[in-house]
Amino acid sequence: MTATLNAETVNKNITYEDQSSNRSQVCEEILVGLTSSFKYIEPKYFYDEYGSGLFEKITKTDEYYPTRTEKSILNKYASEIASACGENAIVVEPGCGSCEKIRLLLDAIRPSLYVPMDISADYLQASAATLSAEYPWLTVRAVAADFSGERIIPHDLHVDDVSSLKNSSKPQTMVFYPGSTIGNMTPYQASDFLTSIRTSLSSGDGIILGVDLIKPDGILNAAYNDREGITAQFNLNILSHINRVASADFKHDTFLHHAFYNSMAERIEMYLVSKAEQWAEVAGELIYFEKGEMIHTEYSHKYSLEGIGELAQSAGFKLEQSWTDDQDYFSVNILRVV
Repeated sequence: MTATLNAETVNKNITYEDQSSNRSQVCEEILVGLTSSFKYIEPKYFYDEYGSGLFEKITKTDEYYPTRTEKSILNKYASEIASACGENAIVVEPGCGSCEKIRLLLDAIRPSLYVPMDISADYLQASAATLSAEYPWLTVRAVAADFSGERIIPHDLHVDDVSSLKNSSKPQTMVFYPGSTIGNMTPYQASDFLTSIRTSLSSGDGIILGVDLIKPDGILNAAYNDREGITAQFNLNILSHINRVASADFKHDTFLHHAFYNSMAERIEMYLVSKAEQWAEVAGELIYFEKGEMIHTEYSHKYSLEGIGELAQSAGFKLEQSWTDDQDYFSVNILRVV
């Protein structure tokens, strides 16, 4: 389904498409996680409209260093990143959220087409509309979709979508994947995800990849347990989202937020812990929870630069260049199709 956004709030160079999963697919996926021996909910379900707003608040807390650190890198090296993208690049951003970080690169890259993608259709529409109004020269094709499937980049993304090419050469397609979202996956899942992207790219195309780096435990634990409790609200809000999309009856006050850094696995692990023995109905099925039983909601793996290179190679990419901050807390990387 394709719909043009309100012309009064955005320029004419924007379209909006809803390719999101239907309700039966969503319910099936949620039930698979909650009926497994190791209960889990996919972290993409954090991001309903309210959850996306909570995440934006998390990024502004004192403890949460990744966003401000990555933004400082993008600001400092915008011209170098733009050079790596080439002229007239097509930029695709899965999980774009508020489109905040792409703003740091747009004037430098001047892409011929920007494709923001997000699972939260309402949040995406609002974000894309605001961005389009701020950058009237930019052609935007907003796609609401679950990009965790086999195909990450829209299958019908072609040069024909671009109305303002300055020459006839094929522009590079660059996937912008900031925020260390790649860390939410296990290394095997991350390799599969990057491989899925690779199948939609051609020689010369690539990825602008934000990756959080390994650092002291105390810094990491504080980042996911902020004093204001916003991360706890964000974690618990996943239950509200499940209640709405899967006709569930979870109650916030019967679960606790729990997050810690597992130094052996080099990852943050985040859970919801049942405060008592209880049942919850989900999509017509009753799910039993013991007191203290946990629902896994997120991993956040941390990498070394060497590890990023190995991950890139496993998926058919070459780590072409990396930029880090002065403390080596975070990295922005160019992965190029081999």
